[in-house]
Amino acid sequence: MYKFYISSLTMAALFFRSSNISFLAHIAISPRVLIDLLNAKLLFVLVLLVVFSASALAVDIAPTAIPSSKSITTSQSITRHHTEDEQQVSHPLKQKEHVEDEVSSRHEDEAEIHSHQHGNAAQTLIGSVQSAKPNSSQDLIENSLKGHGSAAASHKESVSLSPEKMAIAGIEVAEVSAKVFTNHVYAPGEIKANGYKSYIVSPRTESVVVSRHATLGQHVEKGDALVTLFSESVVEAQAKYRVAYNDWQRNKKLGKASVSESQLLAAETDYISAYSRLKAFGLTEQAIAYVVKKNPSNNHLEELGEYTLIAQRAGAVLSDDFYQGQRVSAGDAIMVLADESELWVEARVSPNKQLNLPKGTQAVIEMAKQFFLATVIQEAHTIDPKTRTRIVRLVVKNDQDRLHPGMFVNVNFSFKTDTKVMAVPESALMRSSDGDWTVFVEDHPGEFTAVEITLGRSLGEYREIIGLAPDTRIVTQGAFFVASEIAKGGFDPHNH
Repeated sequence: MYKFYISSLTMAALFFRSSNISFLAHIAISPRVLIDLLNAKLLFVLVLLVVFSASALAVDIAPTAIPSSKSITTSQSITRHHTEDEQQVSHPLKQKEHVEDEVSSRHEDEAEIHSHQHGNAAQTLIGSVQSAKPNSSQDLIENSLKGHGSAAASHKESVSLSPEKMAIAGIEVAEVSAKVFTNHVYAPGEIKANGYKSYIVSPRTESVVVSRHATLGQHVEKGDALVTLFSESVVEAQAKYRVAYNDWQRNKKLGKASVSESQLLAAETDYISAYSRLKAFGLTEQAIAYVVKKNPSNNHLEELGEYTLIAQRAGAVLSDDFYQGQRVSAGDAIMVLADESELWVEARVSPNKQLNLPKGTQAVIEMAKQFFLATVIQEAHTIDPKTRTRIVRLVVKNDQDRLHPGMFVNVNFSFKTDTKVMAVPESALMRSSDGDWTVFVEDHPGEFTAVEITLGRSLGEYREIIGLAPDTRIVTQGAFFVASEIAKGGFDPHNH
């Protein structure tokens, strides 16, 4: 049908060309001939239009072969010659209408051909193939699409490495299984004196330092002399005590027969008050007894006002910030004694860490590669305004005197998981470009594939993971090298 369409147009074009000269000659000879020829040509044009429409309809219905651009161009050229001949023999009004119809029809044909060739090329091809071979062509296209999808699905981010290359790169593979892990949490700490076994040496009244009896760092025993002071208030208190003591002793000897009960009670009360005041100033019983000790020469009177402070407990002198002859006020700390056999450790924990640290929780103290076991005794419920940390207080034994207040140490808390969990070393984790975490699974010896996982809680050097089957072999060391090898092969090492 297509060949018939082309040959018909060709014949029509040849007919128009061959008939133009004779047609002009007949016009010059006779009007009757002109009318006959005009009618004959109009009839022939009508026949050609019918043939052209039938040919185009046949092409649309059964497009077993798409006309080439050259054929279309030839058809358009013949149609153009045909239109020129018609313009020469047609009536002006009919000629105009005919030309408009021809132009409109030609524009529609060109638009349809352009649409088939460009916008709907794939649909025309599929429609043509379906018309000719509906089953085999459609299956071929579907199989091609399916093959592309299956190729993308079967695209795995994996790499094969030889044992020699794995040894050079330091790649280590281990089996991951669920088990109970111990979570280690680090916190900086500082050694402090045990406040419950420490003692501050300070005067109870304004005094002047006369002499010292202990030095910084010295270990003293309970009752040892530390510092001698002088105070005007103590002089007054010692004098009153002497009077009250003698009066009480005299009334007690006279008894109730010579002294009224009220006088006896008043004397006893004055004596107790004077004695208690000296005790409050820090005088020992021996020092108070020395105040009323009888001395025939009375040379000890100039010693009134001096008193010595003694150690209330055994320990080391941690500070002695004073000088002889210095005047100190009541309550000033001139010495600090501490029992270093048991010290405190103040660990500073970030408030963001949700740690359950009840009393009795064990921790390991590390200092200069020396390790000590400590126990939590207190936990602050406020945040330090300077360091913005939470203080956890521990107690540590210092039997060998290796720890001292002021030392900085590392505090490592230990917690065991309640159930068995899957965890991998931090070195086995690799982050993908979109933020996902992956591990490299060894499917076969030397073959590694990137598998995405979800991270759980931190377990010290390990990290809990979710999404990996138990007893899976993964890369624990050298994961970065495996990722690099996958990238060299043209794959994304993170399965994206």
